[in-house]
Amino acid sequence: MHRTSRRQFLQTSSVAAATTLAAGKLFAADATSSPNEMVNLGVIGCGARAGQVLKHFQELPGNRVTAVCDVNSTHREKFQKAFGGPDKVAAYHDFRELIDDKNVDAVLVATQAHWHVLPTVRACQAGKDVYVEKPLANSIHEGRVAVEAARKYNRIVQIGTQQRSWEHYQRAVEIIQSGRLGQISEVKIWDYENRFPGRGNPPDCAPPEELDWEFYVGPAPWRDYNPNCYYNYGYDWFRLSGGGHTVAWGVHHFDIMQWAMGVKWPKSVVGMGNMHAFGDNREWPDTFNGILEYGPCPMAERGFSVQYTCRMGARRDFRAHCKCFFGSEASLILDRSGYTITPEPRKKGEEESYRSPSDASHQQAFLNAIRDRKQPAADVENGHYSTNACHLMNVSWLAGRRIEWDGEKEQVVGDPEANAFVDKPYRAPWKLEV
Repeated sequence: MHRTSRRQFLQTSSVAAATTLAAGKLFAADATSSPNEMVNLGVIGCGARAGQVLKHFQELPGNRVTAVCDVNSTHREKFQKAFGGPDKVAAYHDFRELIDDKNVDAVLVATQAHWHVLPTVRACQAGKDVYVEKPLANSIHEGRVAVEAARKYNRIVQIGTQQRSWEHYQRAVEIIQSGRLGQISEVKIWDYENRFPGRGNPPDCAPPEELDWEFYVGPAPWRDYNPNCYYNYGYDWFRLSGGGHTVAWGVHHFDIMQWAMGVKWPKSVVGMGNMHAFGDNREWPDTFNGILEYGPCPMAERGFSVQYTCRMGARRDFRAHCKCFFGSEASLILDRSGYTITPEPRKKGEEESYRSPSDASHQQAFLNAIRDRKQPAADVENGHYSTNACHLMNVSWLAGRRIEWDGEKEQVVGDPEANAFVDKPYRAPWKLEV
């Protein structure tokens, strides 16, 4: 079986995307296509992840980039040039101007997490569909507002949890839900990387000239510019714009796990961790463990536990971003390299493995949903619940104790101090209104 790590996957995607952009290839577009067949995309956030997602859109007919937006003028101009230049692609500094562009049908939001929900809500209000990168939101309350906007304005909002569209994940979920593993008592999820020697401790300083830092901070609480907070996926590790790997990577795992187990939220959560690997200036733990208790479901009649681990100081396992479902009859281990089923020792049988390649299926699902007006599997509400489980581990860590969760009301039970972390109030003048 060929195995691909997340780092290899991203490196390959980034190189391919960069090559495509440098070559100036445009989306497949027949000049005779009708407006109903052609989907005009506006891109908000012109960084590495946008390039990776657009690479797959480019593999599909019937869509093209007509507008780009970024508060970094260098990134914005690079994307405008790559997708056809000023004559074919409008470029905006303010996302609201892009959303108001009549030549944009749907929006790709590929910004940092603190800028996911505001453009999503604004696009829904403007009658436009949205492909928004994961995690859905930078807080639990923010995610609920995104769901409300999608429903109120009857829009397609798909989350960038692309594993939902990959065949081997779909097969794995079918196997789990068939009962073949028996009763599942525990799921283990892990994200292992070795990022030594860390990111260092550069001082806060003036932002680069091409970056509008005031606009970049936007609705988040103000903080001065620091290069670790902006470059090389550093934004995941600062409270301004992320929640550590617990949220950035965890949302992929919890999306599949909750789907497979048929659950929406845990009933209790505890998160513990610290800066054990590095002495740099990141604000979320580089070594973290969370335990989540879920109630009964068909695959776990007495409920089940989830153990999550993020470790940035030692990778060891070649399956670095993975999950394992432990059942009474067999266990299933699952990641982007495929899945493997291992029978319990008392059972007869051999291991079974299967994988499918990464492809443009998630982008195709979005285009299909736009044309069919049917919600995709990676719908905004599924993305909300998947993101929430990750945020809850951080809420527990911030509060310093175990929390009980009311998933219906989306509130921490009997703990106002912990419940305060469910929302992140916006900095004026930004407001989140549906």
